[in-house]
Amino acid sequence: MSGVHHFVPVLHRGDAVGRHTLRLRDATRRRGLESNIFVDVVQDETAEETLQAISYADRARRGDVVVYQFATASLMAPWLASRTETLVVNYHNLTPPELMAPWDHHLALGQDRAREDLAVLAPRTTLGIADSAYNETHLAEAGFAATAVVPPSAAVGEHVKPATERDVTGAAGGTKNGGVWLAVGRVAPNKALELTVAALAVARRGLDSDATLRIVGKPATDAYERALRRYVADLGLEHAVAFTGYATDAAVAAAYTEADVLVVTSEHEGFGVPVVEAMAAGLPVVAFDEGAVSEVLGNAGVLVTSRDPYALAYAVSTLVADPARRALLADAGRRRYAELDLANAADRFVDLLVRVQQDVTGRPR
Repeated sequence: MSGVHHFVPVLHRGDAVGRHTLRLRDATRRRGLESNIFVDVVQDETAEETLQAISYADRARRGDVVVYQFATASLMAPWLASRTETLVVNYHNLTPPELMAPWDHHLALGQDRAREDLAVLAPRTTLGIADSAYNETHLAEAGFAATAVVPPSAAVGEHVKPATERDVTGAAGGTKNGGVWLAVGRVAPNKALELTVAALAVARRGLDSDATLRIVGKPATDAYERALRRYVADLGLEHAVAFTGYATDAAVAAAYTEADVLVVTSEHEGFGVPVVEAMAAGLPVVAFDEGAVSEVLGNAGVLVTSRDPYALAYAVSTLVADPARRALLADAGRRRYAELDLANAADRFVDLLVRVQQDVTGRPR
């Protein structure tokens, strides 16, 4: 193996895919292998970390492994499929276009194109590596012959305090009025935040009249965010729901510390980084049993099988009112976080790449 090179349409330092890609590159370099990150669009914040994708043609060496970080449509996909290097696809899931179409046709069309890219890559890919077993089923459906599962190496940023560094009973503990609900991630249709808002309205009518919700994350589409804000206003919850928009790492860390519960109402979730961050921070989780959430969460939270806002309101409010139960779930979350072994995920990923190239060449590196 001469080198392992990562391809991603755009490298953002602050998002999960960007952090993951950087950690994989660094883990590869620690093995003494050449490793670079190639992009279509160079961002100022990561310009020193990246090279233009088109320049790889002059840099390629016999024995290279190229890893495509797949999360959206890109002209990279057919280009990489046409090359001869050993190709590995790292699949981070695709939001179903039908969830985006009512709000943003452009984004929905992009997701359709991404599905086509996946089909183009499948017959050329030596190994497809998914974030979760749930995502792995998508690779099999798309025609990938060989697959494996390795969680994202940057699922938890350095900004999130481990549970041992905070009071695992949570923020409530009788020190304030009303439970603080938290939602973290893009304000996007597939996150179904309107269901969280509806459950909050139910809770405030009798279960916890002073409950509040904090939504941390930037909008994926303006139309959905505007509709969500109108819904909040229609329910008379403007004073109870706070939209923070984009938040710094420090602000996200503070949000986990200040909340009583993370609420996840996604209709589609390929891994669920906020779930892992909450477990790391000692914050209990209540979530709909959708996508990969149950796989990631294990028994470290409360899974709600009904999408009825009354069921969700009851699950969240009774948990907030029970400090002892929150402490038990925080402890379970700490154990589950350790089981995921995210600190070593990048090295496990590189181990797979080394074995793949050994199988291709028939000899050790």
